[in-house]
Amino acid sequence: MSQAPESLTAKLIPIYIMGKRYEVPETLTIMKAIEHAGYKFIRGCGCRGGICGACGTVYRRPGDYRIHVGLACQTVVEPEMVLTQIPFYPANRASYDYATMEAVGAAVGALYPELFRCVACNACTKVCPMDVEVMDYIAAVKRGDLAEAMRLSFDCIQCGLCASRCMGELPQYHIAQLVRRLYGGKLAPATDHVDAMVKKIADGYYQQKIDELKKMSVDELKKLYTAREQEPHQAPELWKAKSAEGL
Repeated sequence: MSQAPESLTAKLIPIYIMGKRYEVPETLTIMKAIEHAGYKFIRGCGCRGGICGACGTVYRRPGDYRIHVGLACQTVVEPEMVLTQIPFYPANRASYDYATMEAVGAAVGALYPELFRCVACNACTKVCPMDVEVMDYIAAVKRGDLAEAMRLSFDCIQCGLCASRCMGELPQYHIAQLVRRLYGGKLAPATDHVDAMVKKIADGYYQQKIDELKKMSVDELKKLYTAREQEPHQAPELWKAKSAEGL
């Protein structure tokens, strides 16, 4: 005899979504609780696994003066929490010519002069759902240490919550994205295997296969996907796909 889903047996707790009270199972994440309440996501819902950063959520707890944040796909509901989602936070993003841009801190500072309005309050780090040391990577950019800024910001998922709390009105996540682009394209040591792969792509190595896939029906693509060679759960670092042999 099959068991009932946990969401049907769990205790119901009250939460407030956009100011309206709902009773939801206490085991749900905010995202699932919102759907349980009858809402249908049309945006602000991407990977559902804490990767895309689309479901930034702001909430308050009863009697707590602080504003709390998290990702709706990871944060579990709490009794009487009052929440609202911020699927996109508007922050200025600079325009630049990547091909001619110099990979130095001064170039980043010229595009984002608000860098130097940072007062080191650390609100950006406190609000980050991925525990990225945001203030520290901003300080690294100001010092011109793009390698360190790249390392510290590597886990940024571009949710934009840092910009929502910044006293200096910095678009930290856009700055981090630019730094990682500059480091990866212009500062990181060159690797022979990447250069070889880029050449294969440029020479049309995969074009015939791509053309074949584009002609397939949805059912054929599903069948092909299901039958694909999959990476093992254990020791994946020792595994190499058969289809990659000779590359």
